[in-house]
Amino acid sequence: MTHWSEDAVFYHIYPLGYCGAPRTNDFASPPVPRLDEITRRIDEIADLGCTAVYLGPLFESSTHGYDTADYRTVDRRLGDRDDLVRLVEGFHAAGIRVVLDGVFHHVGRDFGPFQALRTGGTAGPYVDWFRGVDFGRNNRFGDGFAYDDWEGHDDLVALNPGCPDLRTHLFDAVAWMIDDLGIDGLRLDVAYAMDRRFLSDLAGFCRSKRADFWLMGEMIHGDYREIAGPDLLDSATNYEAYKGLYSSLNDVNYHEIAWSLNRQFGRDGLYRDRNLYNFVDNHDVDRAASILDDPEHLVPLYALLFTMPGIPSVYAGSEWRAEGRRTPRDDSALRPPAASVPRTDDGLRRQIRLLTKLRRNHEALRRGDYRQLHVSHEQLVFERRSPGERLVIALNAGPDGAAVKIPDTPRLVNVLDPDEAVEAGEALPIPRRGWSIWESGDSPFASSQSSG
Repeated sequence: MTHWSEDAVFYHIYPLGYCGAPRTNDFASPPVPRLDEITRRIDEIADLGCTAVYLGPLFESSTHGYDTADYRTVDRRLGDRDDLVRLVEGFHAAGIRVVLDGVFHHVGRDFGPFQALRTGGTAGPYVDWFRGVDFGRNNRFGDGFAYDDWEGHDDLVALNPGCPDLRTHLFDAVAWMIDDLGIDGLRLDVAYAMDRRFLSDLAGFCRSKRADFWLMGEMIHGDYREIAGPDLLDSATNYEAYKGLYSSLNDVNYHEIAWSLNRQFGRDGLYRDRNLYNFVDNHDVDRAASILDDPEHLVPLYALLFTMPGIPSVYAGSEWRAEGRRTPRDDSALRPPAASVPRTDDGLRRQIRLLTKLRRNHEALRRGDYRQLHVSHEQLVFERRSPGERLVIALNAGPDGAAVKIPDTPRLVNVLDPDEAVEAGEALPIPRRGWSIWESGDSPFASSQSSG
């Protein structure tokens, strides 16, 4: 049985930035329906070919959204519950699934139970809700106790997943998101640092509510199988491939990404049975248009993103070649208001529309096996195959057109131009800094695997 995520193309939005919200929450102003900025662009997202949207944090928080103050109140800088329900319903009406950010590793200092801990001390009911609470030490805020945080950021208070009352609080919030808001999935922030038993219990709870509910975890490093698999999450962020996707182009060395893809998805690949979440930029990393040395490499970059195994995601604005780099103190350049992104060049957007159509029309791109056929510094050719369909994807990072001969390959027809064909034994043409995609009849899938 297939899951809807296998066929998905994601569009990723960081709502507080996208909607132009103030950078801090005063917790006093009336809600402002800035989520309407997303609602009015639903048709545009659907036209791109996206079938799912991942919305970054949008529940009440102090600043950037990952410092949660209330899991069941929409951030007043974005609107209220009715605004969010209207947005979810709008996406569903357009055939687009909705995934929200689940920030369950830590909270902000304005989180109600933490504020109660500050006033109630050891006699309060919330001591066990937070990890590492120690009344024998103090912190820089003068609370009279210390606590664990996320990676040294003491404004992000680590939660204790072993506390039954906390688990009930979090699971009740998730039930509200599913039952009342109607969401289709959650992306779990810093899942790499979360208790595995908690992740398993959360997965079981969500699937008891909805069998097709989708859970994806943020995994910056490590083995994705630790969080994604049977009785755990459905997917993980593929940071390993992310790095190789752009650096292979900057170095004009496809061997780097080919090695990773073969390691992940080849015949003996670690993640052949995992549907990983792939991206070329997001709200935490510099925009691809800013880190590629050659802007023309955006073309083969997105072609590989959409044809490699896994689930492709487009970060809002990047389809318009939006640029942005973070600094040690500020990442707002990565999260600009939608209205500020120039839309003067839609060439990349047209290519992404084409790639989403190709994924929709070819099962091999969504679920097919992966096998490398040719790897060199400037060219990468690989095969995606599902029962009854075999596709050959050819990428060229070089400044000139290329012709690559693929041994033992039958006659191939250009998917984008059926009048163009390459006979068996002939070289496969690939445009400069570009890509092509070819289709053959059904043939035995070779058992040998390129080492890349």
